Amino acid sequence: MQNDPLQDSVKSSLLWKLLERGGYQFVQMVVQVVMARLLAPEQFGALAVMLVFVNLGNVVVQSGLNTALIQSPEADDADFSTVFWMSLAVSVALYAAIFLAAPAVEAFYAMPGLAWPLRALCLLLVVNAYNAVQVAKVTRDLEMRKVFRATMASVAASAAAGIGSALAGAGIWALVAQQLTYQVINCVALAFQVDWRPRMVFRADRARELFGFGWRLLASGLLDQGYQSLADLVVGKRFSPAQLGLVSQGKKYPQAVGSMLDGAIQPVMLSAVSRVQDDRARVKRLVRRALKTSTFLIAPAMSLFACLAPSLVPALLGPQWAGAVPFMQAYCMVYALLPIHTTNLQALNGMGRSDLFLRLELVKKAYGIAALLFCAFALNDVKALVASYLVTGVVSTFVNAWPNKRVIGYSYAEQVRDIAPAFLLSGAAALVAGLVGSAGLGAWAAVLAQATAFAAVYLGLAAALRLETLAYLLRTARGLVSSRI
Repeated sequence: MQNDPLQDSVKSSLLWKLLERGGYQFVQMVVQVVMARLLAPEQFGALAVMLVFVNLGNVVVQSGLNTALIQSPEADDADFSTVFWMSLAVSVALYAAIFLAAPAVEAFYAMPGLAWPLRALCLLLVVNAYNAVQVAKVTRDLEMRKVFRATMASVAASAAAGIGSALAGAGIWALVAQQLTYQVINCVALAFQVDWRPRMVFRADRARELFGFGWRLLASGLLDQGYQSLADLVVGKRFSPAQLGLVSQGKKYPQAVGSMLDGAIQPVMLSAVSRVQDDRARVKRLVRRALKTSTFLIAPAMSLFACLAPSLVPALLGPQWAGAVPFMQAYCMVYALLPIHTTNLQALNGMGRSDLFLRLELVKKAYGIAALLFCAFALNDVKALVASYLVTGVVSTFVNAWPNKRVIGYSYAEQVRDIAPAFLLSGAAALVAGLVGSAGLGAWAAVLAQATAFAAVYLGLAAALRLETLAYLLRTARGLVSSRI
C-alpha cells in the first residue's frame, strides 16, 4: 500500500512536537518545584499579575497573523516579512505603554517593587514579535524537529538562570530571569535553524488580506486571554497575593500536562487541516483522530493528577502549598475537557472560519465573565470562582462543538461517542487509585502505588476492550521508531 505523504509528515511532526512539549513541560515542572521551595506564594502571585500583561500583549502582537500565515495556502516570504514588521511595530508601542503604566499597576495591586520587574518582563513582547513568525514558518512546513531543538536549548538555559537567581536570593527577579532567558534563547536557536530572515518588504495589500482573517482571531484571543487573566486580576485585587499564588500554582501543573499533550497535537492538526481544507471528509477524519487521541491521553492524565494531589503537593512543593490542592483538583477536571475545546476550534481555523471562532468566543466569555464576577463579588469565595471554570467549561463543550456539525459534518453526539471510552476508563482507574490511596501509606509510597494501580487499570481495560485508539497509538509508535525519524 502506498504511503500518504501528508500522513507521514503529520506523524513525524507529531512525534517531534510531543517530544518538544514533553521535554519542555517536564523540565519546567522540575524547575517550578525547586523554585516553589525557594520562593514564597506571594512572589508567584506577583508573577501571575505580571504575566497578565505579557499574555494579553502577546495576543495583540501576534494579532492572529501567525495563524493566518499557517492557514493561507499562498503565503510567501514577503508575507512573513510583512507580518514581522507589523508585529514589531505593535510590540514596541505596547512595551512603551506598559513601561509608563508600571508604577500605576504597582500601586493598584499594592505590591511594592513590582514596577521594574514588570518593565523587564514585558521585553518578552518585543522578542516574541520575531519568535512568533519563526514558529509560524516551521509549523506551516511541519518541521517540528527544529522547534524541539530550540525548546530544549532554551528550557535548559532558563532553568539554570531561574534556579541560579533564586539561590542567589534574587526573589521575584529569579522568575523574571527564567522567563526572559527562555524566550531569548528560543528565538536565537530557531534563527540558526530556520531559513528565513525578515526583509525590508512590506506589502500593504497582503497585510490587509492576512489581517482580514487574523483580526477575528485577535478579537477571539483577547477575549480568551482576557477571560483567563481576569481571574488572576480579580483574585489578586479581591483577595490576596498569597491566595493568588495558591490558585496560580494549582492551575500550573494541570495546565502543563494538558498543554504538553494537547499542545503537541493541535498545531500539527491545524497545519494538516489547512492543507486539505477542500476535502471535507478528509478533514473530518483528521479532526476525529486528533480528538480521540488527545482525549485518550489527557483524560487519564488529569484523573491521575487529581487523585495524587493530596499526597503529591505537600510532599513535592512543601507544606506551605497544601492550600493549592483543591484548586489543582478543580483545574484537573477543567483541563480534562481541553481536547474537545481545542480540536473543534482548530478545525474552524484550519477551514478558514475565523468568523465562527469569534462568535463562539463572544458567547462563551459573556457567561464566563458573569459567573466569575458573581463568585468573586457576590459570593466572595475564591473556591467557588475556580469551580465556576469547571461549570462553564462543560457548557462550552456544547458551544465549541456546535458549528462543526455543519462545517465538517462532525456532530456533538459523534464527539461524545469518540471521547466516552477514555473518560469511562479514567473514572474506573481513578476509583481503584482512590482505594489504594486510602490504605494509610506514606506520601511517596501512596503516590507510587496510586500511579501504578491507575496505569494498570486504565491500560489493562483499554487493551481488554480492544480500544482502537490504543491500537492506533501503538502502530504509530512502532512506525515512527522503524522509520528512524
